[in-house]
Amino acid sequence: MKKSFYLVISLLIFTSVSAIAQKTLNAMTFNIRLSISEKDSLNNWQNRKEKVASQILFHETDIVGVQEARPNQMVDLQGLLPSYQYAGVAREPNEWGEFSAIFYNTDRLQLLEQNTFWLSENITHVGEKGWDAACPRIVTYAYFKDKKTKKTFYVFNTHFDHVGKIARRESAKLLLQKVNEISQNTPTIIMGDFNAKPNDEPIQIITEKSNSLHLIDSKNISFFAHYGPTGTFNGFQAKEESNEPIDYIFIKNKVKIVQHATLSQTWNGHFSSDHFPVFVRLEISK
Repeated sequence: MKKSFYLVISLLIFTSVSAIAQKTLNAMTFNIRLSISEKDSLNNWQNRKEKVASQILFHETDIVGVQEARPNQMVDLQGLLPSYQYAGVAREPNEWGEFSAIFYNTDRLQLLEQNTFWLSENITHVGEKGWDAACPRIVTYAYFKDKKTKKTFYVFNTHFDHVGKIARRESAKLLLQKVNEISQNTPTIIMGDFNAKPNDEPIQIITEKSNSLHLIDSKNISFFAHYGPTGTFNGFQAKEESNEPIDYIFIKNKVKIVQHATLSQTWNGHFSSDHFPVFVRLEISK
């Protein structure tokens, strides 16, 4: 009798977990660190690429926004993630051009549309720097259909400039405008490395509630409490260099956040990148 009771309970739990998995999606933003920096030494890309892929696969991630991904890294990730494809182009048309690409699990998601614009005064000028930026910066976006739930949603992925204060401010304004223009009332996920802490001007612009275009930080509305470190930049150090995040996942329009985490695992003290990936489990509720 006792065995039968426990069997029934186990089946109910399994059924409940399976039902939740059918409705939820796993998303991640991940600055994977560019591949050619000589100072990285033992932390060079060849020693890290399997670690990056393993984090994506272990957490059964359906959507991954990567930053600082050089063309060779995109090739490596495509090989290590055989069930994934990606949306996006390089910010510069050469062998060093970085991607802010969106990898997606093709078993779960169907890509309906994709495009890239530049964070500059002219968003269609390939390779153009905006304002006082040190580098060209881009936003890649994609429109998906969930094969299980049949719901559709947008994903935007970006990497704000690390030097230009004006560029980060104007990029925040431009991002809000374009997200509103493109996704309108459709559920939307916006992710990336914003090179700004929560109280810095760009994040304040993005999350200002008095602005009807504002976005919501997924961490603040997660059903379960945040898991992991607060800071997202580690600099390949055993402790956080900052206790505040610079990598975020924002949402807009009918997106529920179930879990939010900063993933800080290491392999014998070695990191997968100089940034921790930020992970959410979410539900498109529209």
